[in-house]
Parts: sequence; C-alpha cells; structure tokens
Amino acid sequence: MFSALFVVVVGALAPRTGRICRRVAMSSSSESHFDYLVIGGGSGGIASARRAATYGAKVAVVERGALGGTCVNVGCVPKKVMWNAAHITEVLHDAALYQYRGDLESVKLDWGALKTARDNYVTRLNGIYGRNLDNSEVTKLVGTASFDGATAVRVGEKVYTADHVLVAVGGTPTVPEGLEGAEHCITSDGFFELEELPASVAVVGAGYIAVEMAGILNALGAETSLLIRGDLALRSFDDLLSTTLDAEMKRQGMTVVPQTTVASVALDEETGLKTVVSTDGVEVGKFEQVLIATGRRPLTEPLCLDKVGVELDSKGYVVVDDFQATTAPGVYALGDVCGNVELTPMAIAAGRRLADRLFGGMPLAKADYDNVPTVVFSHPTIGTIGLTEAQARDRYGDDDVAVYKSTFVNLWYGPMPIEPADKPKTAMKLVCVGPEEKVVGLHVIGMGADEMLQGFGVAMKMGATKADFDSCVAIHPTAAEEFVTLPVWGMAGSTPAKLGKTEKKEEVSAR
Repeated sequence: MFSALFVVVVGALAPRTGRICRRVAMSSSSESHFDYLVIGGGSGGIASARRAATYGAKVAVVERGALGGTCVNVGCVPKKVMWNAAHITEVLHDAALYQYRGDLESVKLDWGALKTARDNYVTRLNGIYGRNLDNSEVTKLVGTASFDGATAVRVGEKVYTADHVLVAVGGTPTVPEGLEGAEHCITSDGFFELEELPASVAVVGAGYIAVEMAGILNALGAETSLLIRGDLALRSFDDLLSTTLDAEMKRQGMTVVPQTTVASVALDEETGLKTVVSTDGVEVGKFEQVLIATGRRPLTEPLCLDKVGVELDSKGYVVVDDFQATTAPGVYALGDVCGNVELTPMAIAAGRRLADRLFGGMPLAKADYDNVPTVVFSHPTIGTIGLTEAQARDRYGDDDVAVYKSTFVNLWYGPMPIEPADKPKTAMKLVCVGPEEKVVGLHVIGMGADEMLQGFGVAMKMGATKADFDSCVAIHPTAAEEFVTLPVWGMAGSTPAKLGKTEKKEEVSAR
C-alpha cells in the first residue's frame, strides 16, 4: 500500500526445493511477460506477489519508492515508534506517582536522535522487504507504472504484459480543497519529516490518524489542539469509545475544539507562527505547526486505468467484487486503493487469498472483510471489532440486541494519590444479538487495549457467544478479565433495572 512508483519483481518458474508442489501452467519465456504483475510494492502487493511465487508463478512487482508501502515508511511502523516514545513519557510521569524518587522531570526526549534511530529502522525494514523478494527468487526494477493496454503495463520505456495484473498502489494524505494557506501546513507524511518537536500544534481532523498524531504530540509535550468539524472525534466508532476518548484527551490537557472547519492558515514571517481561522471567521489560535489529517485518497492518477475500463467510484477508489476483481478482465485491486478496510493486515490477507485463487487451485478463496479487529493508537489505546451498538440495533432491532458494558479504573492507577474521579478510565462493551447472544461487537478503550484485542478477534471469528465469554476463567488481575466477568444479566430486551445493575458494577470495578 504505497505510491505508484514501482519495483518489478520477477520470479523463476523452475521447481524449487521446499516450494508448494502445485504449479501454474508455464508462461511465455519472454522476459517481458509474466503470469502475475503487481503494481505497488507495499505490504499487500508484496504479500500477494510472494504467495503467487510459491505456486511457481512468474511474478513482477512494480514500485517507484521505498519498499514496504505506507505502513513501513510513513504509517504504522514509524507511528508506533513515536507512540512508544509518548508512552514512555507517560510512564515517566506515572513513576513519580508510584513514589519513585529523583529528578524525573529532567529526563527529556532527544527528538532528533530518535528520528535518526527511527529512520534507520525503517531503512532496515526496506532492505528486509527487498531481501524477502530476493529469497522468493524475484528481480526488482524501479519505475512508474501505467497501463498501456488490456494487461500491458509500461514502466519507463519498457512495456510488460501479464496474464493477471494487480493494482495495489495505496493512498496518500489529502488537504481540503479551498483551504487558504495549505502550503503552510503538513500532513501525516510531513509529521515524520519534523526535525524537532513543535512547541504548539493544531491537528485538524477527527479520524484515527488525527487522534493518533494529536495524542503523540500532546504526550511528548507540545501544546496541542485538536480541531474537529463535529462534536466528537472518531464519530464512526461506538459512542462509548468516542465519548471516553474525548474526556480522556481533555483530562490529559489537550484542547479539543469542536464544530470547527478550518478556512485559512496564515504564516507570520516574523514569528513563524501560523494563525488558524475557521469558516465562521473565528481565530482559533496561533501555532508553530498545523497538521492536516482530514483524509486520504487513492494513488491512481499515473495508472491510466481508463485505458482498460477499470471503474472508479465517486471518490476515485477502484471498484472491486468480493474476489478483488475490477471491471476490467484480468485486472485486480486491493488495499487502500479500494477504500475498503484500509488496514495493512487486511491488504496482506486479501493479497494472499487472491494469489491462492489465481495460482493455488483455490477458486473460491477470498478475503473475509467481516469482524476485522483494529486498534487506534490513541492515548489511551482503542480496540474494536465488529458492529457498534447503533449498527447492531439498526440491523437487528432493539429487541434482539443485548449490550454489556463496564467502566472502571485500571489497577495501574490504583495506588496513585489522585482523586478517583480524576483517574483515567477503561471502558468496555460487548454487543450481542439473538437468543444465543452471539457477540457481534467488542469495543475497549484503555491501557493495554491494543495488546488484548487479538485473542478476542479469534473468538469472534469463531462465532463466540456471551455464554462462551462467561465460561472462560478470568486471568486476575488484568483489565482483559472484565470481558469475561461482565454481568450475566442483560439478556435481549433488558429492563432499565437490569442495566442499572450494570452501572453499579461500573462504579466499583478496578482491574
């Protein structure tokens, strides 16, 4: 999932020791013809290419930039490094509340040194991706790809043909049209180019990228404001998550400015500060940096998809069916370029299933886009799988939906000399449907949410019910145990009195 500058990866068709025995039909011996040509050297494209190569396919991957895509270069990986740094800062703060002595306030982050270490780590990962392609017996070419015919792709001055072509070029950050002074702002890509921590920053956006960037900057010491168009960030998430996060961001000292659409950003050349003005004509404030995180768009422009009849939707995303096939025969697409579950692991899964179908003798293989677990690396972290409560009620009706929830203080904060009302909260919710109370939604916000979610994702994929959760012995003392100790009352059609019992449990819980 990355840009449209691409690396061509060529795999040999000869039988290989240890490879899967099933082999695809021998392709043309022409050096410019492939069984499978993948446009985009991100996680999804490379995963699909390498899986196809294990079946004996002759494969090409085209990438113009660093291998690894958005995730490795300007997404998941460097973001998590920065989140880790922010988390360490929070732990240092908490150390004093755990009665650690010494000048903890003097411990400061060397932003420049961390940036160098982070960038070096990313470079190592780029190399690993390249070596993985080499290990799959592929050859890499760098260039910009564009369609030159039905299944013909031009890379520089050469035209390559293939039996199957995959478009996996990813996306890029966008800036709202008509934003005056947009040149004075940065996007999430620009965040990773910063040479030092800004003293003050306005983050514009309400999605997970905006929330993550704002949380990192705030925790590391920048005076941070989050400017959102609505009342809450993460509006598409379950309301328990968005409301709890809103309260926690404010508790941490972040300024959340709701109902605000930015109209202009003006740079004061003398002070270097940037004045943000809303569409209402209100001056929101002056900031050293303004980060726009209002959305992303697919990187389809250089591809000339119209030449081969690939349909795009109203937002420019490639339209595909359940098997990743586009409207053009022999052309497929996956990942961020399709706009459906824009997550690296989802693109990897889709890429591998596609290769299984095309080359592995599995004609019905396809990715499952239901119940995909995802984490927001906010402060605190958020984990979510499946339907929100509102979505479940809309789909199944109120009478068939049972909701179990709890809000409590994590044991981490228990001994701290802080008023209970001022301690960070962990909040959890199970959304269940039908008489068997199948779990269709699981949502958590709080310390450790990111690491506890994976196992619950497996449970939901297996069709777990509330009774299955109840039958699991809790691991104590952990926050995760709350999911298997939620009240056994609350069946479909719960009365307010029963919900009242749940609220009473929320007041005394401390995991």
